[in-house]
Amino acid sequence: MTSIGIIGSEGRMGVALAAAIAAAGQQHRGADKGGNIVKLVSESDVLVDFSSPAALEATLDACIAAKKPIVIGTTGLEERHHYLIDDAAADIAVLQTGNTSLGVTLLAHLVREAAARLDADWDIEVVEMHHRMKVDAPSGTALLLGQAAAEGRGIDLAAASERGRDGVTGARVRGNVGFASLRGGTVAGDHDVIFAGDEEMITLSHRAENRMIFARGAVRAALWLTGQKAGRYTMPQVLGLPER
Repeated sequence: MTSIGIIGSEGRMGVALAAAIAAAGQQHRGADKGGNIVKLVSESDVLVDFSSPAALEATLDACIAAKKPIVIGTTGLEERHHYLIDDAAADIAVLQTGNTSLGVTLLAHLVREAAARLDADWDIEVVEMHHRMKVDAPSGTALLLGQAAAEGRGIDLAAASERGRDGVTGARVRGNVGFASLRGGTVAGDHDVIFAGDEEMITLSHRAENRMIFARGAVRAALWLTGQKAGRYTMPQVLGLPER
């Protein structure tokens, strides 16, 4: 039986993770802001973190010291956080993703394949909607899907994306990936990737009905990660999908 430590155990995802871990027949422990993270890490076989970017550095330091793997599902990460993750991956197994859903993981694979086969005459737009309480935009999942599209096209997403259109913006730049973020109600997470060509359109979609889908995916990723060497891993590897 694997002991999975939940960082942010009292939050909405933390509660869902506890239920998913119990359903999988595994053990769980938890800690929140102000809790003893070092103790939690030392008593766990693997950690799952859906807390906040501000807490990530201390969590990674504790995992490195204890040589424990970690799944990071926290969104809103900045460039410096990814440098920290890269450094940690030299010593421990780290899986970081904007979405732990197995369905979204497969969707990203399909988006990458579609983008590789449809040239820049097909405009790509990523549309996402989440509950009114979500604080970051675009969502981590939207960025994950946009990155998959960029990889399929062989372009740099940071240099070829359009966000927050307002007013007279001019014509759409050929080859760019567009993002639109909607907020309202209690939506767990809806994502559409639109490939708009001349007189035809393809839409690849995913609808999250409950955050348990993310919890179950995170548990599967955590159990898989316990058998890996130090390094940085992704959700497609958990499913055995090819990566570019």
